[in-house]
Amino acid sequence: MSNKQITLHKKHLDLGAKMVPFAGYEMPLRYSSDIGEHLAVRQAVGIFDVSHMGEFIIEGKGALELIQYVSSNDASGLAVGQAQYACLPNENEGIVDDLIIYRLKPDQYMLVVNASNIRKDWEWINRHNSFGAKMADISDKITLLAIQGPRATELMQEITSIDLESMKFYTFGRGKVGDITDGAIFSATGYTGAGGIELFLYNEYADAVWDLIFEKGKHYGIKPIGLGARDTLRLEMGYCLYGNDIDDTTSPIEAGLGWITKFTKEFINGENLKKQKEEGTERKLAGFVMEERGIPRAGYDILNENQEIIGRVTSGSMSPSMGIGIGMGYVKSAFKSPGTTIYISVRNRMLRAKIVKFPIYKG
Repeated sequence: MSNKQITLHKKHLDLGAKMVPFAGYEMPLRYSSDIGEHLAVRQAVGIFDVSHMGEFIIEGKGALELIQYVSSNDASGLAVGQAQYACLPNENEGIVDDLIIYRLKPDQYMLVVNASNIRKDWEWINRHNSFGAKMADISDKITLLAIQGPRATELMQEITSIDLESMKFYTFGRGKVGDITDGAIFSATGYTGAGGIELFLYNEYADAVWDLIFEKGKHYGIKPIGLGARDTLRLEMGYCLYGNDIDDTTSPIEAGLGWITKFTKEFINGENLKKQKEEGTERKLAGFVMEERGIPRAGYDILNENQEIIGRVTSGSMSPSMGIGIGMGYVKSAFKSPGTTIYISVRNRMLRAKIVKFPIYKG
């Protein structure tokens, strides 16, 4: 089966993007260099096309009840214009997906899910919809652009009358993008830790909006950014990537996502997760920095000083911001404390590393 093309596919080719298959789509991996694109986001502003992500509308009677039951977080306190990070627990202490929940209207919500899990999430939520909520998958109609970096909000303020500068993290507003489209969603969210805006709009406006952002972004030094830099940016922050750091076999408590797991309500597998939180887990997701020269990679063993395996790397790379190898992985809980010395098995060598508190890159 061939991969889908996102609406701005030709724009990316014209910019010289290397396109790769990712989660069923052809996506830009990089335009120039991963390090250059990474640093552009940390230092100025970059734009990502992340239109492969999925969007579901859940609305009407029973919408909140359904979301409360399938989600780990408590959406009952969300006001219109607020969003929250959450996960969908499965029945075996694992995670179906992680997602963001937006409250669009009093009885209307948008769920933004990972591209690789669109069908799985849809079927999971639909299976548990005994609440009469209306569901619509609008993923193929939406273009999602992430404009990220310390100058991103300033740039985006030039093309909308919404007050983006005073918009708090995890809130959003709806309005015009220049003179092109009304009703676009400007969200103070992102996957980079560098600040900025995520912009949701219908596909028919994507070309014109992309061009407008680039035109206005020239004097901000805007660059298009691919999936390569997106991965190193999120890793520096310690943000989980579904399929690497969290999946159907990892619990939100193990993954350090207890803060989005609220036991003030009933939800799928809530009782067992509460027990985990109270009793602790055998392993925990932790971040680390290399103290010897070497690059950790997913799948590498994590060892103690006696060369005993105590865990496994789930994500690892050279950090463009720090110039050293960094990573995250699950370790036995006794080794999770910041400052603990661990060793990474890199090509049959034991390289010393140190557990650090998230975010790995302090900025």
